[in-house]
Amino acid sequence: MMTYKTIIKGRLEFGTAKTYDKVLKMYEHRMENYYKLDVLVKDEDIFIEDSLCLDVPRIIVQSTIKTWKNTVSLLEYIAQFAVAGTFHMWMTENGTILNERTIEPQSDKGAVQAFIKGRQLIQEEGREGEAITALNRAIEKYERHAFAYERRGFTNLKLKNFDDALYDFSKSIDINPNIPDPHMGRAKVYMLQEKFQDAANDLFHATKKSIPLEPIYWQARRMKAKCHVNLKEFDKAVFELKLFTKRKFTTDNPNYVHRKQCFFDFGKCLLEIGEYEEAVKAFNASMEIDKESESQPHADQFLYRGIARQRIGENGYTKDWNDAAELGSEEATKLLADMA
Repeated sequence: MMTYKTIIKGRLEFGTAKTYDKVLKMYEHRMENYYKLDVLVKDEDIFIEDSLCLDVPRIIVQSTIKTWKNTVSLLEYIAQFAVAGTFHMWMTENGTILNERTIEPQSDKGAVQAFIKGRQLIQEEGREGEAITALNRAIEKYERHAFAYERRGFTNLKLKNFDDALYDFSKSIDINPNIPDPHMGRAKVYMLQEKFQDAANDLFHATKKSIPLEPIYWQARRMKAKCHVNLKEFDKAVFELKLFTKRKFTTDNPNYVHRKQCFFDFGKCLLEIGEYEEAVKAFNASMEIDKESESQPHADQFLYRGIARQRIGENGYTKDWNDAAELGSEEATKLLADMA
């Protein structure tokens, strides 16, 4: 029987001891009688009485399609009794996603409906105030709603209420440190405040709490590289950008549009640590993306590729500098003048 690599992570919170006890009994009953224990998560591993939740930080297992379906069905059933939380599941083969599911509460509970409304309103321009009101209501209904704090944090960030955003992201992390998004959000605030070491620390946690199948994982690595550049830790930036530029992104992945800039930044960081041949390759890759998209390279691409070419004795650097100068680079014009 074929098995596939399966990744599961998430948490469902039940709010009260009465609901928690009820869910635990139902879970055990359905697992034993409906699915004959053929599920990927067992109750002795995942139910946390102190927190009144079902919690799976991350498991990676081999699974049959039947076991996958049983687990999805069981978690979807349990989710209707939760007041907050989410589960993510992936089934993969050789790095390709075969099946993906997100399981969340969809009941008529006040905290659930207020959160869903707030999350929807965030997407509508100009309705941020209404979104915050809805998310406030979700938190009033269930004070440990980590996702409501996280979403409110991003809304406050959008409104440039940075102190409020920091509070919300930190509160979300305190409640559930296994969600990558509030680490990402707090890092964004720290970067705006030029607290790059604090931001890098949060982005490290964002990568640890996500997986490479998720766009946020690569967004965190890309942002972390920027922090290291600002800290002049170019070797650390190279490490992050090397991983990012080796990744093949589909066109619908939000990281796809950042490939050109990341190859360019990669080249500049390689220049800083003296890896000139690799820098030329990175700048070439950046320009190849321009050709694919039929866009014009910018002056700095020619400028820095020319510098890297000169340092390894490769022909073409004067042409690069001429191209950069024609595009308005004063530094390229100076370099050419120094050669005369």
